[in-house]
Amino acid sequence: MNYKNIIPALMITGAIAVMTPSCSSKVPDATVKSNAEAVVTPGVAVEVKDGVVTLSGNVNNDADKASAEAAVKNLDKKSGVKSVVNNIAVTPPPPPPASVTTTLDAATQQKVMDGIKDIKGVTVTFTADKAVLTGEVSKADRMKIMQMLAAAKVKSDVSQLKDKK
Repeated sequence: MNYKNIIPALMITGAIAVMTPSCSSKVPDATVKSNAEAVVTPGVAVEVKDGVVTLSGNVNNDADKASAEAAVKNLDKKSGVKSVVNNIAVTPPPPPPASVTTTLDAATQQKVMDGIKDIKGVTVTFTADKAVLTGEVSKADRMKIMQMLAAAKVKSDVSQLKDKK
């Protein structure tokens, strides 16, 4: 065997092994997490396991959801992000407020009259857009009247209702 040829080959192999980074030099999950948290919007939670970033939380729209995912995916290769799982939920907008009747049709007027028929001493008159109640009522009856008006979605004027003493 010729040792003259083996020694240079071993030296070259050793130099390559020393200069090549090993596969075990990965970025710690804690570092990946802090890198990802630095680029996502508030309200988005970041969890990391083996370089896989999982995003969760709530945002107002789909654009914010996509933006958070893109921001993490666009981190440079040294950040340690292998992939991104986007579990962010988009919060639906609140429902529009219940509409209040602006003109009192006959059916709505009848609802109001039926609602107060058992309450003695109360009268109702109707203007174009509201019910005007007058009379004396107990606190319990006042509560019933207010609940009935709210359920019927009727504008009202109860300033003429006086409390019974």
